[in-house]
Amino acid sequence: MKAKLLILLILTISLVFGQSKSSNFFLLPNKEGPIEHRHSLGSSFFILGNFLDDSPEYYLLTYGFQLTKKDRIFTEFNTWKYAEPLGTYGKSEEFYPGFVRAWGIGFGYQRLHWKGLFTSFQGTPFLKQYHDTNDNQTEKGFQLYLQFVAGYRFKFFRERFYVEPAYALKYWPIDTNFPVDFAKVEEGRPKHIFEPSLNFGFKF
Repeated sequence: MKAKLLILLILTISLVFGQSKSSNFFLLPNKEGPIEHRHSLGSSFFILGNFLDDSPEYYLLTYGFQLTKKDRIFTEFNTWKYAEPLGTYGKSEEFYPGFVRAWGIGFGYQRLHWKGLFTSFQGTPFLKQYHDTNDNQTEKGFQLYLQFVAGYRFKFFRERFYVEPAYALKYWPIDTNFPVDFAKVEEGRPKHIFEPSLNFGFKF
């Protein structure tokens, strides 16, 4: 499994950082003409899950800046709560005796390859607050959360608005300070998961 993950990471990084000879990573003029709208704001359609009875209280806000027509950097604020191991999220047989609230600000790079096809890489350091079953705060922890994403960008309304269905490998090599009862549930669970995403945004 570790070998497979390593191969996936290498392939994704190669796709993300592979630049064509005609591409200019810096803000220099290019043959394709000027970039009309460099800035973007976006979020995820998954925030609609907050309307469910068991709300994850998930919020995402992304700001992006277009370096060239194919290269984009972005930062995002991300927070949610969860009550099960992330490696088996959505299908866990055992849950934490409480929940985790996480906050993070991440940074990433996105590369457009062909039409709307893109890959991206991002890293987010999360601060974690553990809560017991009575909603009392207990320990604090830290998590480094990495995402390797492949997807497609659909553009609308003169390319000002976009929707990005994608699939991601999510991996957290650092995840610290679990309370003892949380650690028992977490023991043996994977530190990665493959998940879909559905983001949207607009350019200005």
